[in-house]
Amino acid sequence: MTLNALRLEVPDIREDNSLAPAEIAQRLAAARLLEPEHGLQQVLGLLFTLNRSGLTLLERQRALQSFSDEYRHYASLAKRQHPPSTLFVRLCGELAIGFKRLLLQILQGRQPSMPHLAWCLYMAQHFLAQQLLRHYQLYQEPPPALWRDSHLLYWIGEHQQCLDEPVAAAFEPKPASTLRGLYQQMLLLALSNPFHLDEGECLTLFSALAPLAAQARLQAWDEEDDAEGPLVDLSQSQACLGFEQPVEGEVGNLRRFELGALLIALDEPAPLQSAEEHQLLERVRHHWLGRQQRRHERAELDGHCSLVIGLPAIHAQLLDKLPQRTEAQLLDASPGGARLLCNINEGGQLQVGQLVLLLTDGTPTLALVRWRHQGSEGLHLGLRYLKGLPRPVWLRRAPNAQTHPGVLQSTPAPGNGWHHGLWLPNGQFASGEHLWLQLASVHNQAILPLPESNLQTSAVTRHPLRLA
Repeated sequence: MTLNALRLEVPDIREDNSLAPAEIAQRLAAARLLEPEHGLQQVLGLLFTLNRSGLTLLERQRALQSFSDEYRHYASLAKRQHPPSTLFVRLCGELAIGFKRLLLQILQGRQPSMPHLAWCLYMAQHFLAQQLLRHYQLYQEPPPALWRDSHLLYWIGEHQQCLDEPVAAAFEPKPASTLRGLYQQMLLLALSNPFHLDEGECLTLFSALAPLAAQARLQAWDEEDDAEGPLVDLSQSQACLGFEQPVEGEVGNLRRFELGALLIALDEPAPLQSAEEHQLLERVRHHWLGRQQRRHERAELDGHCSLVIGLPAIHAQLLDKLPQRTEAQLLDASPGGARLLCNINEGGQLQVGQLVLLLTDGTPTLALVRWRHQGSEGLHLGLRYLKGLPRPVWLRRAPNAQTHPGVLQSTPAPGNGWHHGLWLPNGQFASGEHLWLQLASVHNQAILPLPESNLQTSAVTRHPLRLA
């Protein structure tokens, strides 16, 4: 990955800026006594100076918490203004700058605690979200740097494993409660054709998305996956790639925005959702998948099937050892995948990224869990079919060493050859290791160097193979 936290857009520290932290509370209190527009101007000028002053981490954090309180005050006044003032939009941008600078200080120091890092990432993302929202209120394109920094904050959260750390933030309009949810709230807002919304509807839509946005997931992009849905390039200055835009970015920067669980959640009862919010979500949801909402025709079904869950169990099933199965109801299917309804108790095993074998009356089908949503009916699952013949294999580090199970997925290539993908549990082997591979019913072992993986999920890794 080429992204770097130091690419966050923050202004340089200026030596001529001198701001004593002790002055801040006094000057903010004085600004409250002025006319709102003049007070906001004073607050903005003070924050502008703070963001370009050299402060310790603790000084900057305390000051930014005071400015966040002032933001809440002026945000409540801005609710009465249509559209928001230019000064208020600039205040959102400067607060984002302040928290980005604080984040850099945190990352450059000792190992931060997870809650502290998650809080700072969230606050920086929140004020970028507010800047985005206010630009849409004014029917203006947001600055390109806004999306670059938003993608980068998400990427840092992804790598620091704090995307789902809950953050208590009492802001209006209501943001999602995690960094993942807040970032995806921004993406969904941008995909909702915001320039065609009526005045005031952007704020309503943003609040309506807050409890739902975390249901979606950004997943690693795989060239062979032809699922519908937006693509995000984390190195680009735009929310998502256009639906007809060629995919040219580095694979490590690409994410597919999986909306399956979100679309199911939209149809669930939501007693806290207002009628206005419900109508607005129904109106914009078709924009999220673009013009071509499905690449494959979906067939509605009502049948039963079984799932074999996890690579070791699939390996045993392919050897006719009859491992434990999970019963499910098949709701619909297409050439690309299927939607199932399972017992809610199976949720622990059926995580996103899990490898499963779908057993119906036809040929067993290897699949990945693409999305999941736990609702009132049970556990809804979206499966992505993995085309090809699944076969059990054993792997060893030496000819007589311990065996490890794997699954070989083989598809015919143009001509007389085959494409092979070797599925292994995460962390079992390292790329470049020389392994002995043995197919079932074959006594000979083939030695091969394990190539770099071309797809990794939370549970399994796929390595492309060339076998004679």
